[in-house]
Amino acid sequence: MQDHHDMHHQGGPHNPDQPPSGTLTQPPAHDAGHAHGAAHTPHGDDDHTVHTHGQHAGHSTAMFKNRFWLTLALAVPVVYFSPMMGHLLGYMPPEFPGSAWIPPVLGTVIFLYGGQPFLKGGLQELKDRTPGMMLLIGMAITVAFAASWVTSLGIGGFDLDFWWELALLVAIMLLGHWIEMRALGSAQGALDALAALLPDEAELITDNGTETVPVSHLNPGDLVLVRPGARMPADGTVVDGQAEFDESMITGESKTVARGAGDPVVAGTVATDNSVRVRVTAVGDQTALAGIQRLVEEAQASSSRAQALADRAAAFLFYFAAGAGVLTFIAWTLLGSVPDAVTRTVTVLVIACPHALGLAIPLVIAISTEQAARAGVLIKNRMALERMRTIDVVLFDKTGTLTTGEPELKDVAVAEGADADAVLGLAAAVESDSEHPVARAIVRAARARNLVLPEATGFTSLTGRGVKASVDGRTVHVGGPALLRELGVVEPAALARSTRAWMDRGAAVLHVIDDDGRVLGAVSLEDAVRPESRQAVAALQNRGVKVAMVTGDAWQVARAVAEDLHIDEVFAEVLPVDKDKKVAELQARGLKVAMVGDGVNDSPALARAEVGIAIGAGTDVAMESAGVVLAGNDPRAVLSMVDLSRASYRKMWQNLVWATGYNILSVPLAAGVLAFAGVVLSPAAGAVLMSASTVVVALNAQLLRRLKLNPSEVR
Repeated sequence: MQDHHDMHHQGGPHNPDQPPSGTLTQPPAHDAGHAHGAAHTPHGDDDHTVHTHGQHAGHSTAMFKNRFWLTLALAVPVVYFSPMMGHLLGYMPPEFPGSAWIPPVLGTVIFLYGGQPFLKGGLQELKDRTPGMMLLIGMAITVAFAASWVTSLGIGGFDLDFWWELALLVAIMLLGHWIEMRALGSAQGALDALAALLPDEAELITDNGTETVPVSHLNPGDLVLVRPGARMPADGTVVDGQAEFDESMITGESKTVARGAGDPVVAGTVATDNSVRVRVTAVGDQTALAGIQRLVEEAQASSSRAQALADRAAAFLFYFAAGAGVLTFIAWTLLGSVPDAVTRTVTVLVIACPHALGLAIPLVIAISTEQAARAGVLIKNRMALERMRTIDVVLFDKTGTLTTGEPELKDVAVAEGADADAVLGLAAAVESDSEHPVARAIVRAARARNLVLPEATGFTSLTGRGVKASVDGRTVHVGGPALLRELGVVEPAALARSTRAWMDRGAAVLHVIDDDGRVLGAVSLEDAVRPESRQAVAALQNRGVKVAMVTGDAWQVARAVAEDLHIDEVFAEVLPVDKDKKVAELQARGLKVAMVGDGVNDSPALARAEVGIAIGAGTDVAMESAGVVLAGNDPRAVLSMVDLSRASYRKMWQNLVWATGYNILSVPLAAGVLAFAGVVLSPAAGAVLMSASTVVVALNAQLLRRLKLNPSEVR
């Protein structure tokens, strides 16, 4: 709260007889909770590069997209002119001079261009001895390429025309990786957003006036001038002047905060209305902003080690296919049929990489992210989707997430002989000319009760104490305890009992004082709990998920909100830089944590949690650090994420079971284990069945669209 109503006591007086529990720590003097800045749009990540060495071979999303479209264009004539495809579909490909070379030539281009990322990734996985999807794809397309050229050149009389299969396999795998990478969040985005908060230059005050210098030239002890609208170039202390600072990029608090002589200011914040002179106390890596940046880097590194389901399945299939291929070749060679040995082995190795496996996860993720977006949930990181189903506890930031972040009138108490509506009407009349959030809350409450407000004139703001105005010829004051002390007024004992109880639960208390020094009554204002929060907390607990809350507010405030919402665990009076420690503390107990928050000070916690969820009214950095962004402020959207995660995980496993199950059955048949009974899976039939499995996987993934994810419908 701003200070003209003496709202710094918002959390109520600290009672030394009731110390905080072990989970509570001392809050910073300047952090009284945090609401939010304006909504921001997350940066696009189409061109980001992936840091993993095997999974995507260090390539960008744009690269997979471009290669897919060109490969698809080349694949159409390859498939159309393929004799095997013509035979299967019952048509005769047109023949003209050179037509027979269209599949080999274009197929070779597809292999070398479209298949390049898989070949490189496969080699890297082979070097690292971590076989996965890239090696499985690389093996299949290499074998198909070699076998198809042998057939096209007429060597050995083999009928292993896999050009069409090679083209479709590369195109579908490129599509799968493109879809998959579009769902990934950009790990660097948060750090870029943090770096963008610092200005390039600063105005250094010297004996000869001011001098514009690069921020990197500043040193502790320097005096800098910060003009209205300029960002702080470093951490420091105000030595001259007073200004309202926009600290939303650091605290998430949308309202400006008054900073005057002796007050600390932080790099990246903005002086909105006046110039101030600031003594630099920390620069570069020593600033609070840099510390947050380091925490984000560390936390992101610690949460990026999970391996995708498809990679584990691919590793299994690689060993399965390679082993089956070797056994097939040995067995048929020992039976005296080397041509059959080659044919069966090639078939096994080619169909061991099913299209379905390449699309099993990406299709589910793509449909899930689309469905989530319709429900106001933006999934930026694919692993967030997988992890959400395993979450044991959801840790909510309080202000603006579980609460509205705006004051709301809760109670009115009056002295003997006074009327509650009359007291509220007087307070609203006095406050009607003020734009302070507290004033707006009082006026809003009076209008909600349909009170007719008397006319007030001569409005005066009493900085740090309250306000006064003339109402019907008498001066009426509205303010907090500091105003009572200044006027030498003592509130009646009966009224004091009510106001003391309000303060004990952390409410802000304003008194209404008549011109004769009589306290007519008092009103309490609290950060309003969102009605949706009660549903969200109860529904999470019904799903077996604990709910915790973290806040920089005093423990009385935190306890009141926690009791109202029946929250399982509370961390109060937490320093901004310690929020991620609370996540780590929960994780140390063996719990998997989803963190819901906003503001730069939440970004390390968002990144360290198994799933970071940023609310839509948060800052750019918070949304870049999170794996999930809620477009609105409805906490029930977290339930949508839980339900979607569980449903999509089931679909992932169903698709993987189908894809790998097909292989487990088809590979032995292709190897000829039932040849003695006359049952042999031909190369053409194996390729067709492999493509058919892709259709099954795609249709199964579409069933996710039936899931209801609208937050208002989640129970």
